[in-house]
Amino acid sequence: MNRYIIRRLLIAIPTLLIISVVVFAILALAPGDPMSQFAANPAVPPEVRENMRHALGLDQPWPVRYVKWLTEFVQGNWGYSFISKVPVIGLVAQRLPNTLAVLGVAYIVSILIAIPIGIISAVRRYTLFDHTATAFAFIGYSIPTFFSGILLIIIFSIKLHWFPFIYDSTLKVHDFSTLMTQISQSIMPITVLALFETATLTRFVRSEMLENLSLDYVRTARSKGLAERVVIIKHALRNSLIPVVTLIALGVPTIFTGAIITEQIFAVPGVGQLLISSIEVNDTPVVMAITFVYAILVVGFNLVADVLYGALDPRIKYT
Repeated sequence: MNRYIIRRLLIAIPTLLIISVVVFAILALAPGDPMSQFAANPAVPPEVRENMRHALGLDQPWPVRYVKWLTEFVQGNWGYSFISKVPVIGLVAQRLPNTLAVLGVAYIVSILIAIPIGIISAVRRYTLFDHTATAFAFIGYSIPTFFSGILLIIIFSIKLHWFPFIYDSTLKVHDFSTLMTQISQSIMPITVLALFETATLTRFVRSEMLENLSLDYVRTARSKGLAERVVIIKHALRNSLIPVVTLIALGVPTIFTGAIITEQIFAVPGVGQLLISSIEVNDTPVVMAITFVYAILVVGFNLVADVLYGALDPRIKYT
């Protein structure tokens, strides 16, 4: 197991390096830069713009800038934002709690709902519950988050006035009243995200459960007189979760990098919204840091999923 993990980590290093080079090159060669906002301003002399470009290091070739960026990133310095002039790691740390409060909760809720629904739907195949759950899964998976978000705003904010549609990031929870306010403003974005994730996971869990319930080892377990609950939970579900674990693990990085569309709709000042605003103003250090952190999380949680396979299926051996 240890040798396998070490080997995977050694493979991950060149993979991440290639990703970082490609992303940095795309950002560096893309048209426009942070100084473009001053180009049309006659009050800013050309020599001032050039001095600013030199101060930001934008006058150097992009390979040189990439090496400097990578060296600083490895040392824990994510650089400074071109626009706000503050450390990038501070910007991300400031936005991360809002993302975790919405997207993290939504992801946990979707897992807790999807797995039981998928199991029951597979066990009670073609029943009313199964048809209802399947219809819900297809509807939730088909409706884009921007549509469901706007729909919830129209119904519950504009028509019924139940929930606020603008997320107040300055709210501090210090008593029951502020706690209820925090819950109230989080319900709609959490619902939008949980609806999509629950639909996706439900379809996978149901499909895998149906495939395993028809296999010989399940029939053998039943013929031994084991209780139906034991057969389903201990045998069928355990093997069914192997591909589901991959789906869940690959979804975890989005918890830290934000739900871009949903955060834009509900004005949640999370990491996803920070990424969009940074792309709009060509704030390369912020975009590069968030993108590369996402790549690291994807590679890391791929390894976590592979390791969990061995815990779910003892037949899997790592060499």
